[in-house]
Amino acid sequence: MSLDLILRVGTKLILPFILLFALYVQFHGDYGPGGGFQAGVIAAGMVILLAITFGLDAAKRVAPAAIVERMIPLGVLIFAGTGVLGLLLGQNFLDYSVLARDSAKGHELGIFLVEAGVLVTVSGTMTAMFYAFVERGR
Repeated sequence: MSLDLILRVGTKLILPFILLFALYVQFHGDYGPGGGFQAGVIAAGMVILLAITFGLDAAKRVAPAAIVERMIPLGVLIFAGTGVLGLLLGQNFLDYSVLARDSAKGHELGIFLVEAGVLVTVSGTMTAMFYAFVERGR
């Protein structure tokens, strides 16, 4: 247990950078490889690292199970809502060109909203799966 202190301090130092990298992957997804799925897995990995290092109770204080379970349908709602918004504005499902006055800006906004929905769903799903597997053994 002498390395426990080093592990805890190292984890505290690296957690903000993991979240920052997840946000970078999310926002850079429009311009290069990456996007909502990868960012969601990285964000869930941050919570999992926190649980492994400090225990499940510490992770659940940061990401409570009730909120994690609500994130899954919320992300799907954001994704589908973006598509339905295109339908309501008279275009096809997930046709982003009508989301702004300029077609290119509409595509940027639509892709951002869809990727945000994927981020929320994937991070919620991965974290909920981890919670379910850990609690199964209790």
